[in-house]
Amino acid sequence: MLFRAFYALPKSIKGPDGDPVNALLGTANLILREVEAHGPRAVVLCSGPDAAAYRTELFPAYHSDREAAFPDELRAQWEDSGDFFGAFGWKIATSDDLEADDILGSLAKKESKAGGRSLLMTGDRDMFQCADGSTKVLYVSTGVQGGQPMGPKEVKERYGIPPKLVPDLIALRGDPSDGIPGAKGVGEKTAVQLLRKHGSLEKVLDAAIREPRPALRTALIGDREQLLAFKDVATLRSAKVGRPRDKRTDYRGAAEAARKRGMNRLAERLLEKARGA
Repeated sequence: MLFRAFYALPKSIKGPDGDPVNALLGTANLILREVEAHGPRAVVLCSGPDAAAYRTELFPAYHSDREAAFPDELRAQWEDSGDFFGAFGWKIATSDDLEADDILGSLAKKESKAGGRSLLMTGDRDMFQCADGSTKVLYVSTGVQGGQPMGPKEVKERYGIPPKLVPDLIALRGDPSDGIPGAKGVGEKTAVQLLRKHGSLEKVLDAAIREPRPALRTALIGDREQLLAFKDVATLRSAKVGRPRDKRTDYRGAAEAARKRGMNRLAERLLEKARGA
């Protein structure tokens, strides 16, 4: 969310010290919109390495095309994000080993086991694999206001497969944003057809010898181990997480934090929410 907001809003939005606060402001507005719409019992913000070691070990080119270093204007905001969002009463969950999506998925499973429901706010379509009866993905995309709720029905309508097969689809179709090429010559339509016919990547590969299309047969058989590695890369890992305690957004504390960083309009809006709470 910080990256998305940083590139969506101008760097001319600055705090009293003259440093940009566009990423913090934009992210706060994105999350507050969903908090006000859904009234969650708690909010957890997750972060981790951009490319976890277990993924680069499986596929060294994973995330290789992404910019290696933060822009300086974003780095300072990233370092301040814990204090800023902590003032909202939002929990910060980080990991040195697992990526943010692994933590998000693990929190959703923990909440589901306790009988609760989760909304996972993300711009990463890999997270559609988490959609089930108690978990929806709030998918944030360019040009659309707010997160689009994606449950099992919406995922199947979008891709033609259930959420559990999202890693299989990524392996076959590829994912340019993660540097995953997929199977040679296989696009989304073909990948979906294969998965609907056979039921999983493993079964697609087991049946590849009977595939009548020579080029596709060669691609599936020749790249079997790599395709299985792609699926493993796309599959979320379980993280040790605790179920967060109930904690409503602290609008008054958030207003003070926003005012301190020169976000005066946001501070006024937050104070209005505090007075009405």
